[in-house]
Amino acid sequence: MTKEKNKRTKDAVEILHRRYIKDDPKALAELEKIRADNDVARKIYKLRTKSGLSQREFAKLVGTTASVICRLENSDYEGHSLAMLNRIAAALDKRVEIRFLSIKKGSHSKNIYAF
Repeated sequence: MTKEKNKRTKDAVEILHRRYIKDDPKALAELEKIRADNDVARKIYKLRTKSGLSQREFAKLVGTTASVICRLENSDYEGHSLAMLNRIAAALDKRVEIRFLSIKKGSHSKNIYAF
């Protein structure tokens, strides 16, 4: 047994990760996809709120509707497109930066999109 499996924990998230995710490549890939979608949604929300804009005001700047902004800020939304991210960035005088990071065993990729 590895040292990590022998190490006891009361951390519920860690217990669940060890039991259901750790040794399952499909589950790990799905978790990374969920984390990436969540990261993009949070960044969009943070950009909008830092700018002091409501979803309706932000949508008008971007050239879309408030319901689209609402979906984009939802961590379950999977339809983020580079075109929409560029529209959002342009509306706030920003640019989109995409980075490709190496994935190391045992670590999780972070910040797939950086604003």
